[in-house]
Amino acid sequence: MKILVAIYGNPAWTIPATYAEALGERFPELTVAYAPDDAALGREIVDTDIGFLGRLKPELFATARRLRWIHSPAAGVGGLLYPQMVQSPVILTNSRGIHAVGIAEHVIGVTLMLFRRFHMAMRRQFEHRFATDELSVVRTLRGQRIGIVGLGAIGGTIAETAAGLGMHVSAIRRNPGRPRPAAVDRLYPPADLPDLLRESDVVVMAAPLTAETRGLIGARELRLMKRDALLVNVARGKLVKEDELARELAAGTIAGAALDVFEHEPLDPASPLWDLPNVIITPHTSGFRGDYWDAVTDLFTENVRRFLRGDPLMNIVDKRAGY
Repeated sequence: MKILVAIYGNPAWTIPATYAEALGERFPELTVAYAPDDAALGREIVDTDIGFLGRLKPELFATARRLRWIHSPAAGVGGLLYPQMVQSPVILTNSRGIHAVGIAEHVIGVTLMLFRRFHMAMRRQFEHRFATDELSVVRTLRGQRIGIVGLGAIGGTIAETAAGLGMHVSAIRRNPGRPRPAAVDRLYPPADLPDLLRESDVVVMAAPLTAETRGLIGARELRLMKRDALLVNVARGKLVKEDELARELAAGTIAGAALDVFEHEPLDPASPLWDLPNVIITPHTSGFRGDYWDAVTDLFTENVRRFLRGDPLMNIVDKRAGY
């Protein structure tokens, strides 16, 4: 049986070859191959049984006759959910939960930056300006309402973190009939998104990208929000209509946004979002943590053990639901 480790592209999201070597030591009875680029992936996927990878084009998937299971190092797997994959018997698992604490801390961090106007303080620092008058109008987290769209592992951790800092928490979950988490005081179904938008001081996008969530936030939704509200997107860029967001931010429809994901990455240097003074941009790094590859590989290792024993795998993705 063969495992193929193929996670590459952006240097920050490229798994070092040493992790493939470590998997070989953990499973000496298996063949472990490492692909650092598209050419190697194309060669190795043909006789692969287990793929530890974040992407696989349909034309290469068609050549993977022995493929039985793919584990993604990310939580989102939208790039793998093309019809051939969805309709196949190949099992798909993801790494949900690994990113939750880091992303929750990121959400709180960028919210504090915008509430306390730290982003403007840095601009004035570069200008050597002691702008007390401009930076004196600030807000506290305590007592504000955060609305979380998507209450999976990441959304749930954001809720717990925010509630621990004294924020009130609203959330949208696809199945609101399940027990409400203690950190959430208002739980809505997707159809009640307008209610969450109207009441929230901070709206956080933490939902997977599906047919239902694509383009979920545009000008109409932004105009339902409070004028002093913030939008934070740490989910997928295509949940938000980026051009409409830029126009509404420039018009002052909402107070600001913190964006870690974009419709097309890297973000076009010509995008107006770069120059808006009420926007914080980070390059899809909210889920980073110092031990990221250790944590992801440990999760994958446990799943390999389960797979070899014939036990149920952790984090199985419902390929038709998209998460």
